[in-house]
Amino acid sequence: MATKSLTVTGIEQFFEDNEIIVSKTDLKGRITYSNDVFQRVAGFSEGELLGQPHSIIRHPHMPRCVFKLLWDTLSGGREIFAYVLNRCKNGDHYWVFAHVTPSFDNEGNIISFHSSRRVPDRRVIDDAIAPLYQALLREEQSHASAREGMESSFQMVLKVLEDNKMNYDEFIFSLSKEDEKKAV
Repeated sequence: MATKSLTVTGIEQFFEDNEIIVSKTDLKGRITYSNDVFQRVAGFSEGELLGQPHSIIRHPHMPRCVFKLLWDTLSGGREIFAYVLNRCKNGDHYWVFAHVTPSFDNEGNIISFHSSRRVPDRRVIDDAIAPLYQALLREEQSHASAREGMESSFQMVLKVLEDNKMNYDEFIFSLSKEDEKKAV
């Protein structure tokens, strides 16, 4: 069930502030659990999701370098927070603020991944994340090789972090704090 065949409608779907989208994957990123909220928002049944790569909901406007950062972080045994644009089965889309964590066995080996996604701050999406992701995507698409494009856009992310003198987590959480400062 490849998402490449799905169209992009430009219609955004939403979920409630008190809802959490939850999924679990194996080490290869195949879905082993999806909650009802995930199924409803993404428009897939549980049977359509289980065993499928989590990329089944990957939106084509989502920069690949963000997923590289996510997988590099998780592979290092660390949690990550990220804003993600996902695609529904029917081609609609929805934004999430994801908290993804590795799960470990008793010996400290990573055995799976767990993701909880909440409704993101709309101002952060509109003012910071969407423009950043558009710039990253343009950079990725400006290269003949997808690998070179991803590496170039990944370097752009590293430059943003360096310019802001922050690590990735500090940068992501500073975006909400900027809104709090503006509101005061």
